[in-house]
Amino acid sequence: MRVKVDRDLCIGAASCIALLPEVFELDEAGKAVIKKALGEPSSDWADYKDLPVEAQMILAAAKSCPTNAIIIEDDEGKQIYP
Repeated sequence: MRVKVDRDLCIGAASCIALLPEVFELDEAGKAVIKKALGEPSSDWADYKDLPVEAQMILAAAKSCPTNAIIIEDDEGKQIYP
């Protein structure tokens, strides 16, 4: 599974951060980014293995986003959410 933030859709509501501050944060532009285990925070694809939470928690954070800016795909590249 992998996850990314669509910066065009993100409005900085920070609901994802309220649920998972260990995974998401706002950048200097007020957009959500993913805190990867290694490397700089990014809105690009992050592999679930690089995130310190259970997959269901990431799905809950994605569902909390009012603009559906958090995209989740399975291992085969099929979009799971939204």
